[in-house]
Amino acid sequence: MSIIVSDHHHPSPINHKIEIPNDNPKQQTKSNNVVTVHFPSDKYPTVADHIKDAISAGKPSNCTIDRKGAKKNREESLKNTPTKKGYDRDEFPMAMCEEGGKGADIRYIKPKENRGAGSWFSNKVEKYPNGTKIKIEVD
Repeated sequence: MSIIVSDHHHPSPINHKIEIPNDNPKQQTKSNNVVTVHFPSDKYPTVADHIKDAISAGKPSNCTIDRKGAKKNREESLKNTPTKKGYDRDEFPMAMCEEGGKGADIRYIKPKENRGAGSWFSNKVEKYPNGTKIKIEVD
């Protein structure tokens, strides 16, 4: 958000534009700054490796939250990858991201780690509305 402050005491009136940061996540929009989430490689090493490898292969490190599109994105990203007993199919970019879906990188991950990582990430971004841009950095 910005406001315009006028200085009428100056010989020729001057307007100053002042940027005010929006720290309320419920009011964030696509035009706000990107929120950075540091993904913990020590807690979820296999998922962290998948994220790093996918980004190195050209997948975006930014995620635009799109919870409504998650089901469709998941179907699109996983439709050509068969299930494998004892494993989940992890997709990156994630299904909850606009960037997810068709063309996502898929990797087989043990369910405990994959679901833990998914839950961890969801908890980190739950306060942000759809349309918020998230930059994912692996620590």
